[in-house]
Amino acid sequence: MYAPERQQEILRLAREAGRVDVLSLAEQFQVTAETVRRDLKALDRAGLVRRVHGGAMPAGRLDFEPDLTEREGTAADEKDRIAAAALAELPDGGSVILDAGSTVARLAAAVPVDSVLTVVTHALPVAARLADHTGIDLHLVGGRVRHRTRAAVDAWALRAYAEIRADVLFLATNGFSAEGGLTTPDLAEAAVKRAAMAAARRVVLLADSAKAGQEHFARFGSFADVDLLITDPGLDPAQKAAIEAAGTEVVLV
Repeated sequence: MYAPERQQEILRLAREAGRVDVLSLAEQFQVTAETVRRDLKALDRAGLVRRVHGGAMPAGRLDFEPDLTEREGTAADEKDRIAAAALAELPDGGSVILDAGSTVARLAAAVPVDSVLTVVTHALPVAARLADHTGIDLHLVGGRVRHRTRAAVDAWALRAYAEIRADVLFLATNGFSAEGGLTTPDLAEAAVKRAAMAAARRVVLLADSAKAGQEHFARFGSFADVDLLITDPGLDPAQKAAIEAAGTEVVLV
């Protein structure tokens, strides 16, 4: 296969999947990783893809925000393992903030029914999963609800988080890297995430490795603000080492 043909196929795969990674492409096309990087560089120069850590995304999709239903079906096995591991971080009888995100929602669904906790959340799906837990003192933060994420944002939500101090925040993100920090497409959502981080003594980030290297419009924190990242073994070892160097513990499940 000639380079232009391979590049056209890489572009098709990127548009279908939303992201491609160097190692998988090298294996698929039986070429070296360096050859794939040259292909991605050529596509990037042509404005057809945007290079990210370990791969590329179609141009114009860096700030694409899939609907919550679509996100719940992505990397489902990895998210289930991350949520199960996060259960060990719940403080017995303590207080937690649960951010808006599909992996955090899986954690909420996995919380044992006999748990005794104070839970604060601005995410409607999270609140719905915990509303029947009689041992949980559930506080729903109000505000304007974003239809795409079912999360409350803006001034009401920011004021609520300014008034509390929780033991642990379970945080979600659309993209992360040691260099770029934590990012999401929406500024209002980023502001609430930032306020939630300031309202917790400990921050636990739940994010599958497909989000590594992705960068979105609104930055809301760095790994200096995160105590623990729970992710899957797909995380690039160099990225893991860089995140740990920033002071964040990394657990692969």
